[in-house]
Amino acid sequence: MQLRRRSIAACRQTSLAVTLITCVFVVLSWVLTPSAIALTQIRLFDISYEVCPDDIGEGAVTSGGSPMAANCFIVNGKADNATNKLVYDADIFGRIYDANNDPVMQNRTRLGSIAEVPPGISNFELRISVPKNQPEPLKLKQFKAAGFGAQVRK
Repeated sequence: MQLRRRSIAACRQTSLAVTLITCVFVVLSWVLTPSAIALTQIRLFDISYEVCPDDIGEGAVTSGGSPMAANCFIVNGKADNATNKLVYDADIFGRIYDANNDPVMQNRTRLGSIAEVPPGISNFELRISVPKNQPEPLKLKQFKAAGFGAQVRK
């Protein structure tokens, strides 16, 4: 019986020691953790597109299984950075459909990026290539962007 009491007491001491060590690690992780570079959401609005000027869009082709002729378009709009900090490397996401509601960028929602988005509202533009066999007008939907509070790619 006395051996059992010693065993229970040893278990309690071990459990208390593990709990105490865990608490120390948790507190240290709060103190010693570097600040995270979290994603900053950027609202994109007033999205439209126009045909590329001849000097930019001449000879455009799409990638994939085999190269095919493509139309070049410039997608432009406004970016709203609601933070008071510069946002870097903001990836642009969105969906683009042709006149028949067929996706222009099959299985792809990341369309490009904006190198820097200043605080407040600013303009952006993005070049895209669309296969010639996909009819206009294009439908631009669900556009948004997300970037970082510090430079990630150097």
